[in-house]
Amino acid sequence: MPPEFECSVVIPQRWGVLNEAWRTQLWPLPSLCVAAAVVLGVVLPRFDANVDDELPASVTAYLFSGGPEAARTVLSAVAGSLITVTSLTFSLTVVTLQLASSQFSPRLLRTFTRDRVVHLSLGVLLGTFTYALTVLRTVRASLSEQTAFVPQISVTVAYVFALASVVTLVAFLAHLSRQIRVEWIMRQVHAETNATVKRVLGDEVTIAAAPTIPAYAVPLCASGSGFLNFVDEQGLLSAAVDNGAVVFVNRQPGESVVTGTPIAHAWPREGRGPLPDREREALTEGLRRAVTTGFERTAAQDVAFGLRQLVDVVVKALSPGVNDPTTAVHGLGHVAVLMCELAGRDLGPRLVCDDDGHVRVVLRRPGFAELLELAMAQPRRYGAADPVVLSRLATMLREIAWTATGPVDRAAVADQLERLVTTVEQQPFDIHDKENLRADAQHVRDALAGTW
Repeated sequence: MPPEFECSVVIPQRWGVLNEAWRTQLWPLPSLCVAAAVVLGVVLPRFDANVDDELPASVTAYLFSGGPEAARTVLSAVAGSLITVTSLTFSLTVVTLQLASSQFSPRLLRTFTRDRVVHLSLGVLLGTFTYALTVLRTVRASLSEQTAFVPQISVTVAYVFALASVVTLVAFLAHLSRQIRVEWIMRQVHAETNATVKRVLGDEVTIAAAPTIPAYAVPLCASGSGFLNFVDEQGLLSAAVDNGAVVFVNRQPGESVVTGTPIAHAWPREGRGPLPDREREALTEGLRRAVTTGFERTAAQDVAFGLRQLVDVVVKALSPGVNDPTTAVHGLGHVAVLMCELAGRDLGPRLVCDDDGHVRVVLRRPGFAELLELAMAQPRRYGAADPVVLSRLATMLREIAWTATGPVDRAAVADQLERLVTTVEQQPFDIHDKENLRADAQHVRDALAGTW
C-alpha cells in the first residue's frame, strides 16, 4: 500500500441512523406508554379481585376506601383532567415548533422533536388518561345479579399517576421555558455536532490522500432521490471486494441526490479498463443497499449539518424581520468553537481498506476549507453592514488561525481573511469603525504568524 494512504477502520454506524430516526419521532414513547397503561389497567383490577379481601388493615388504610360511585368520580376526574392537560401540552409543543421554525431555522425542528422530556411528558399524561379509562370499566355497583366491585389498589394507583402527571406538567413547563431560549438551542446543536464529529471522525488524526478517479472509471447512479443521510461502509466494502473493484463515492452526507444521476465511480483494483457489465450491475445493487436517502438532513454522518444549523440561526438573526445582531454574535461564538475543534481533525476523504490493506472504498467528506466557507460566507454577506458582526468574524478567524496547524488549513484562513477585508473596505463605515476592523484583520495575520 502506498505510504500516502492511511486507511480508516470500518465502524458500524447503522445503529446511529436507526437511533436518530427513532428519537426524532414524537409518537413511539407515548404509544408505548399507552400500551403499557392498557395492560396495567386490565391486569391490576384482576389482581385486586383476588387479593382485596385478604389485605390486612395496615395496608388497606392507605388504599382507596370509597364505594363504586366515589371510585367512578375519582377515575372520571383523572381521565377528564388529563385529556385537557394533554391537549395543552400538545398545543405548547406545536407553538414551540412553530416559533423555532420561524424565529430560528426550520432545520432546528429535529432538536425539539427528539427531546426526551417532551416524549416522556406526553407518555405520562396519555398513559395516565388511558389507565384511568381502562380501570373505570371494571368498577361496578351492587345489583341483584352481581355484587359491587371497587378495585382499591387500581384506583389508588390512578391517584398516584395523577399526582405524577401534575409533577410532569410542572417539569414540562419549566423545561419548555428553557428549551425555547436561543442560547439553549445553540448549545444543544453544538453538543449534537460534537457527538457526530466524535462518531464519524473519531479522535485520531490521519493523513489520507484519496486516489484519483481514472478516466476509464464507470459511474454508479443513485436509486433514490433526497438527501444522502448514510453510507454503509461495511456493505459497500463487501460489494467492492466481491467484484474486485475500487468504489469512490463522490457525494457526501447532507448533499441532495437525484435518482439516476451518478453518485459514485468504480474501476478495477487490478488492471486497466472499465468494469464488465456484470460487476457494474452488482456494484450498483451494492450501492443501492449501502446508501440511505431521506427527505431531510440528519446528523447520523453529516458533520456539516450542525454548522448549517448554527449558521442558519446567525443568518436569521441578521434578517430585517428579526434584526438581532447580538444573537448572531453569540451564534458565531459557537461556530468558532466547532471550527477550532475541527481544525485538528481528519477532514479528508475516508479511505476504507480490505483485509490486505488495499484501498477499496473512498467516501467523500467535507474538507476544512469547505467547512470554513460554510461558516463564513453567509454571515459575511448578510452581516456586511454591521461592524460588530464583521469584528466577530475576524475574531473567529483569529481563533481558528491559532488552532489550525496544517498549511492547507492556514491557507484557507488567509483566503477568508482577504475576502473579509475586501468586504470591510467596500462598506461606508466611519474612520473609527474601519480602523478597528483593520486592527482585527491584523490580529488574524499575527495569529497566522504564531503571535497572539
